[in-house]
Amino acid sequence: MAGSPALLLLLSLGLCCTGTHGQRNTMEARFLHRNMKHPQEGQQLELECLHYERNRPIFWIRLDKSGNLHFILSSTHSYSNTLQEGEKASPNFEALWRGNSYRLVVKNFRAEDEGTYFCVNYINQVLHFSSGQPAFFPVTTTTAAPTTPAATTESSHVTKKDICVQSSDPGTRNKNMLNFYCEIFIWAPLAGVCLVLFVALIVTIVLCQKIRRRRCRCKRSVCNNGDAFVLKSVALVLGHKAGRWHSKHRNAPGLSSSSIQ
Repeated sequence: MAGSPALLLLLSLGLCCTGTHGQRNTMEARFLHRNMKHPQEGQQLELECLHYERNRPIFWIRLDKSGNLHFILSSTHSYSNTLQEGEKASPNFEALWRGNSYRLVVKNFRAEDEGTYFCVNYINQVLHFSSGQPAFFPVTTTTAAPTTPAATTESSHVTKKDICVQSSDPGTRNKNMLNFYCEIFIWAPLAGVCLVLFVALIVTIVLCQKIRRRRCRCKRSVCNNGDAFVLKSVALVLGHKAGRWHSKHRNAPGLSSSSIQ
């Protein structure tokens, strides 16, 4: 079943001869079930060869991933499996004739059976190759789940508190501790701002009271000094007038002390 230089040489000569005689390749190898795209591991796989010439030897070969050709089996319409002496066909492969269809049955498809399958018809010392039928396991690709707009909108409204809660450990104690730290982180700045505003309000009230008291004291001192000055001025004026009047009428004729009294 392994690839050999003799088989490669035989196939290359067959291709050259086919091109020299100008014969057109009309053979076709395909899956028996046309809806099949990729075989599954462990399932029975059936391939059929179409447009071949009956009563002529037909070969099945496989081209693996590495580019090596592997001979599977050969048969004619009379003999399903025709091999040279000393060669043994794999029990995993079987050739069947069903009407005009020549089939290859892979009883248990495995990884080492992957490749491109060809059927070859030997006619008048010329090898005619069919089109290749790839038989590989399906390629599994992992795709990331698309993010929906709703999820994006919800994530944009997450607060600091929610982030802290989500980042906590599964343990209840650690979760409560992280929640406590998160509460402190949120409320401590607010409490500090309120305290600064309260102190500023008290300082403003105290300063206003001091300024008001100073103004009141200044007004009272000015008023007291002005009243005393006015009284002194009135007293001096009255005393001065009284002295002038007394000195004027003391020497007047007919005026005695008794009358003055």
